[in-house]
Amino acid sequence: MSVLLKDAMRVLKETSRTFYIPITFLQKELKHSVAAAYLVFRAIDEIEDHEELDNDVKYTILMQVSDLFKQPFDHEAYGRILGSTKEQMPEVTLRLEEWLRVCPKDALPIVMNAAYEMTTGMAKWAKANWEIRTREDLDDYTYYVAGLVGVMLSDLWEHYGEEKADRELAIGYGRGLQAVNILRNEQEDLAERSVSFVPDDWTRAELFDYAEENLAKADEYMKSLTKKSILLFCRLPLALAHKTLKAMKEGREKMTRAEVEQTVEEVQLH
Repeated sequence: MSVLLKDAMRVLKETSRTFYIPITFLQKELKHSVAAAYLVFRAIDEIEDHEELDNDVKYTILMQVSDLFKQPFDHEAYGRILGSTKEQMPEVTLRLEEWLRVCPKDALPIVMNAAYEMTTGMAKWAKANWEIRTREDLDDYTYYVAGLVGVMLSDLWEHYGEEKADRELAIGYGRGLQAVNILRNEQEDLAERSVSFVPDDWTRAELFDYAEENLAKADEYMKSLTKKSILLFCRLPLALAHKTLKAMKEGREKMTRAEVEQTVEEVQLH
């Protein structure tokens, strides 16, 4: 198991440096649970984001995979569901069952429930071609891809007796990070996927307001936390989101690598 865990941390580092660093701040059981959950979510996300797959194919795959999270995960059934798309999938997606094995047994139901909810939500939005018309649509989409991650993390904090956090503020935290991503990738999503996550009649300024409103909830969420390792974990993605938003308001596309590194250092010194 330790070999698999080591490999899971390698894949995590290669997949997301932003989350790899804060995950290493967490205590052992929590670290393994959150790392496993992140890899599972990333595995699903790669299916939803795949540039070459038809939306109906994504919908079918995601709905069938969601059923696998309701029972002990069946790797053979998963292979059959992916079928010929396996050749197009990255390592993180192909090894989904291994990430579930890395997860501590007592935390597994929390991770599986969240994965089930995320997969069904993503399937719904893939089928709808991510046509976000209203603020309600945007709230719904950002809940499935990010807000529920905040809820799952709060459930894990509580499960391990570390924190009791406000679920609504946790959803705001996730939505805030996602809104910053939407702002950052708006042109790319349109050009590469012909998708816009911006509600009809919204200007970019309104999307900035939406991001700031949710990041304010994230700031409130932080005030309720007391455990140093969890505070450190939550502080870094939030600090990066605030600074990325500021950079974009100044007309820059994103933060510089030096700014990111400086932020990582600042967070660790607190």
